Amino acid sequence: MKLAEISIKRPTLIVVLFTILTLGGLFSYTQLGYELIPKFETNVITISTVYPGASPSEIENTVTKKIEDAIASLENIKKIESKSYESLSVVMVTLISGADVDVSMNDAQRKVNAILGDLPDDADPPSLTKFSFSDMPIITLGAKGKMDEAAFYDLIDKKISPVLSRVSGVAQVNIIGGQEREIQVNLDATKLQGYGLSIPEVQQIILSSNLDFPTGNIQTRDQKILIRLAGKYKTVDELRNLVVSSKNGIQIRLKDIADVQDAQKIAEKIARVDQKSAIILQIVKQSDANAVAVSEKVMSTIKNLENEYKANDLKLEVAKDSTVFTLEAADSVIHDLLIAVILVAIVMLFFLHSIRNSLIVMVSIPASLIATFIGVYLLGYTLNLMSLLGLSLVVGILVDDAIVVLENIYRHMEMGKSRIRAAYDGTAEIGGTVTSITLVIVVVFLPIAMSSGLVSDIITQFCMTVVISTLLSLLASFTIIPWLSSRFGKLEHIEGKNLFERVILGFENYLTRFTNWISKLLTWCLDHYKTTFAIVLFIFVSSVALVPAGFIGGEFFASSDSGEFLVQIEMPKEASLEQTNLMTQKAEAYLKSKNEVLTQFTTVGQTSEGFGSSQSTAYKAEIDVKMVDKKERENKDEAKVYSAKIKRELQKILIGAKVKTVPVGIMGTAEDATLQLVVTGTDVESAMKFAKLAENELRQIPGTSEIKLTVEDGNPEINVKVDRDKMAALGLTMQTVGLTMQTAYSGNTDAKFRSGEYEYDINIKYNEFDRKNINDVSNLIFVNNAGQQVKLNQFATITEGSGPSQLERRDKTASVTVQGQNIGVPSGTIVQQWQERLDKLEKPTGVNYIWGGDQENQSEGFGTLGIALLAAIVLVYLVMVGLYDSYIHPFVVLFAVPLSFIGALLALALTNNSLNIFTILGIIMLIGLVCKNAIMLVDYTNQRRAAGESIRTALIQANHARLRPILMTTIAMVFGMLPIALASGAGAEWKNGLAWVIIGGLISSLFLTLIVVPVIYEIMEKIVGKFSKGEKIDYEKEMVADYVHQELSDDGFNPKHTL
Repeated sequence: MKLAEISIKRPTLIVVLFTILTLGGLFSYTQLGYELIPKFETNVITISTVYPGASPSEIENTVTKKIEDAIASLENIKKIESKSYESLSVVMVTLISGADVDVSMNDAQRKVNAILGDLPDDADPPSLTKFSFSDMPIITLGAKGKMDEAAFYDLIDKKISPVLSRVSGVAQVNIIGGQEREIQVNLDATKLQGYGLSIPEVQQIILSSNLDFPTGNIQTRDQKILIRLAGKYKTVDELRNLVVSSKNGIQIRLKDIADVQDAQKIAEKIARVDQKSAIILQIVKQSDANAVAVSEKVMSTIKNLENEYKANDLKLEVAKDSTVFTLEAADSVIHDLLIAVILVAIVMLFFLHSIRNSLIVMVSIPASLIATFIGVYLLGYTLNLMSLLGLSLVVGILVDDAIVVLENIYRHMEMGKSRIRAAYDGTAEIGGTVTSITLVIVVVFLPIAMSSGLVSDIITQFCMTVVISTLLSLLASFTIIPWLSSRFGKLEHIEGKNLFERVILGFENYLTRFTNWISKLLTWCLDHYKTTFAIVLFIFVSSVALVPAGFIGGEFFASSDSGEFLVQIEMPKEASLEQTNLMTQKAEAYLKSKNEVLTQFTTVGQTSEGFGSSQSTAYKAEIDVKMVDKKERENKDEAKVYSAKIKRELQKILIGAKVKTVPVGIMGTAEDATLQLVVTGTDVESAMKFAKLAENELRQIPGTSEIKLTVEDGNPEINVKVDRDKMAALGLTMQTVGLTMQTAYSGNTDAKFRSGEYEYDINIKYNEFDRKNINDVSNLIFVNNAGQQVKLNQFATITEGSGPSQLERRDKTASVTVQGQNIGVPSGTIVQQWQERLDKLEKPTGVNYIWGGDQENQSEGFGTLGIALLAAIVLVYLVMVGLYDSYIHPFVVLFAVPLSFIGALLALALTNNSLNIFTILGIIMLIGLVCKNAIMLVDYTNQRRAAGESIRTALIQANHARLRPILMTTIAMVFGMLPIALASGAGAEWKNGLAWVIIGGLISSLFLTLIVVPVIYEIMEKIVGKFSKGEKIDYEKEMVADYVHQELSDDGFNPKHTL
């Protein structure tokens, strides 16, 4: 033990070392950023293509399938999902974890570029993006002001939004609501017919009269002058008076055949904050930026902007800021950490009898915690729920090594040694044990940190934080503890003079009785080892049976309450924006009357579900409701439960609309359907048929809600079928027909009107009167090359019908997804029941199904954790083989592991937690913690046997000598975990389960280890005794054994060969 020796002889070195570590730690802490969860990249590439006016089925055939075929040959693909909406195609490629997104992105871009020629001409070029969770808006603002609408939209769009997007760390600012200025040219069908003009002609003239020409220059001897022909429209009147045609000397102006207005674009989306009309700004951060820092900068920018535009009474209200939750979560963990430190200190005081001794032990907590930040900073981590959780859980573990060392030093002082000698001897004697105890904890976490996949991205920071701080606490217990106890150590003899001493005496009294009781129990158990074994086995089996019996459910993430939910309202497909808006206002008024509702912000014409969120859908609306703090809610309901209640109430009020409520997850995004079944088939119909059966089965399982199919029919369409022969005979081409119809009904905005420094669209389309019903479509007039007028119904049949509003594909086959939410029942449990029901259904040929949603992550995540669990056990075994120089004793120690599962599973069932990533992480952590107690027992037993005691005596002595440190470390740890187990507030649901598992496991293993491990030790020794032959060879002795010297032959090398 060189370290202990140095720290006693030259404590200055220790002071220097820890001063450097502490300063480094404090510096690193100031450099760390905050975020909610470690940044985990889901490797997804999204390819979206806009093809204006096309129906979903047309998009699927002309765009989606071509893009899928092009990118199917990428490397590292896990799955390809695609959705075709009205005028939008989205193809999402999920890559396997560990693939380099940037490389794949470049490959995908090249492959898409190669097929650009095959895509329809009107389609925009496909845009590729890397999708990452951090691209969700972190702040949502509602802007209000006293100005007319068009000017206000300009102010937001042209002045405010650019300023906000320049804030460092902001990636983009999305604007929802508000109406942009636009010059509308509304053509009158009858007048066009009267003057014999066609739409393409008018459009062509408007476009070609709106040009600036640089026409060259003139040169004189001394200068060169540019000539510019300014032909852009300066005013709207100029556009009104544009001559469209002059036949036979009669000029026809634009105002004769159209109504030209300087107006606003037709509203597609309406936004409100707390029922007041507003323009909503969503601020998205760059994926590597720190959310909290960005939020602070944005807030100060908002203050400046409000001052700058005071005249316009500009108000930018924060409707939602996701970083508030992050900071709350971080603060609550730090709060738990402080309570844990205090509780551990109290436990120390009871066991060590004096404030002086408990201080010696407690020094190692700040020494190792603060220095941990250096590691966190160097590894590029941030302060987030996981890394902070690691720090607060580790408080109980940090004092462990110190307790064990100090305990041993005092044992030596009681033998009569001086404190300096005791400090050295005590540390040296137990050095090996303490090192292996710490190594066991470290190796448990390594496999997780090394593995890849979604789970390890989330958990690695937790593991590494624990590993770093435990190693530092090992260093502290070999340096600070011997140094302090060699200077200030003192045996306390308590005589019960004052209240404090009397309390301690009482405590000691109980402790002695407990020790004696355990020893008696142990003796009984050693005598009746078969009975003991049977009882323990029975308890173990029955606690494991809690899982299949349904007392403990399984899910991927524990559901967490962020106090926010979305109300999504869907009207019949043909509803207009105005109707949807009226319905939404009813819902807002109702929500306002509720005490639990704090703020609400509304978007009509857009919802946040799926990738269609950027699109406007007039028949949908969404209200984002933020609730008051949990303590102030009447029934203390979680958002999930409360939103389900609200849904029932709203359904009675909003007649004729579908209402859906979605809790907002901890990431600030709508918790996508946790239950998802993707049904694939050779065509949509066959998949749809099976999906409807599956949906019906799901409806019968309790605990499910919001069940729906993603592919729905029912978008009203007017189908125009052209007879090509008739069309050709009438002298028209498909190009002319298509162009005319497109301009008439969706408008053409190729022309721009410049006003000051900004440009606005000039929108040429039929006026509203001429596009009301199906007859207007069939009477649409075309002009052929001969100048004759032809109506659409002369060469085409026009019918009304309906088509799907979106189509899906999965891995290049048609698919339909059944979606649902789970309420009050873990998703894993529902999936199990659903699977049983699906097995009974008959599957048509070509139809298959895959689990999506939570189940997909769960099976992948649990797989990773299962492997990590096995690896952890193997590594623990190997560390101990090295410690004990024996292959048998480590098995004895490993028996403590299943014993801890008993308590862990019981704790889960009693506190109503489910098996999810975090609770399984707790179970892995237990392996390391629980083996420690067993290691200390086995280690001491071996020492006593080496001193010549019999097995039975050695076991009972070990139990006596080691009960104190075992009790002390376990109680310290349980107390250190309690604040986390009982925490409420931001992100608490995750922490609770983890802490309860560890508390339950520690308590059950405390009692069972003290009894079962010695029993197994004795059984093992008996078995080994039977099988081992003869005496053991003492290798140390043999290495220096005497021998009879023999002469070598004359040459000094070869021995003499005597016959």
